[in-house]
Amino acid sequence: MSRPALKLRSWPLMVLYYLLPFSALRPLSRVGWRPVSRVALYKSVPTRLLSRAWGRLNQVELPHWLRGPVYSLYIWTFGVNMKEAAVEDLHHYRNLSEFFRRKLKPQARPVCGLHSVISPSDGKILNFGQVKNCEVEQVKGVTYSLESFLGPRTSAGDLPFSPDTSCSSFKNQLVTREGNELYHCVIYLAPGDYHCFHSPTDWTVSHRRHFPGSLMSVNPGMARWIKELFCHNERVVLTGDWKHGFFSLTAVGATNVGSIRIYFDRDLHTNSPEYSKGSYNDFSFVTHANKEGIPMRKGEHLGEFNLGSTIVLIFEAPKDFDFKLKAGQKIRFGEALGSL
Repeated sequence: MSRPALKLRSWPLMVLYYLLPFSALRPLSRVGWRPVSRVALYKSVPTRLLSRAWGRLNQVELPHWLRGPVYSLYIWTFGVNMKEAAVEDLHHYRNLSEFFRRKLKPQARPVCGLHSVISPSDGKILNFGQVKNCEVEQVKGVTYSLESFLGPRTSAGDLPFSPDTSCSSFKNQLVTREGNELYHCVIYLAPGDYHCFHSPTDWTVSHRRHFPGSLMSVNPGMARWIKELFCHNERVVLTGDWKHGFFSLTAVGATNVGSIRIYFDRDLHTNSPEYSKGSYNDFSFVTHANKEGIPMRKGEHLGEFNLGSTIVLIFEAPKDFDFKLKAGQKIRFGEALGSL
């Protein structure tokens, strides 16, 4: 019997193993059956296919009479504050996708003008601080590789990276100015949060790199469970420059969040069957007609998720850059992340 067939037939046993006390299945271990690890079991779930199916379901128009009960259940489950929505009438939203991507009233999220970097989205602060030893913390004590996350270095002239060999050299290539350090901040968007994200500062986007990847859950519990989770998942890395040097914003996909949209990037198509996991594709916004890239103002609309996910900021700044945050705190778009 082939390996895939064996794995398929063993699934019910593995599910029982994690639902029942181990002693109940001890006789199976005596005849040589061993369950795969919980992480391996979870990674084997076809999350891309399931997320694609969920995305199509989200596009199905709901009958007018069903919209109130369905959306009310979601609001009650995830604590959505519809008083902030630009349109509070639930019957206005034809399908789940429109409801997930609802806009806010203009006054609902004032943008802080006193600090140079603001939160690009609503969410929960998972981690922040200086990048050390080319490792970034996704949650406290669980790290991922900076190079794996941003992708292999390339000699392409339109990228902010150039070929080298060592980890420290990769980090040094991102820190372009003497006296600066590299910083990071991870923001988790829960299903009940506002799903759009905005520019966290005044900067210019010069390049986009898209990693197809998996679509595993990125909730804090899962982030503690799977090392380099953000490197496994589909993500869109936007890189460019701000007044202090290198700046990047990465939108990380998750289960049922195969759709990542960047408003100014019409060529981006996420969770598409045409891309294979483990690959990546690059796109430069610097052209002969536009030698600067895409200028973004602080607070300007940048993109959106379906459901919830994660935003990761990695940027260089002077050594006296100060985060105005606490790990685990809730934050809203427009509030201060940090300043000099």
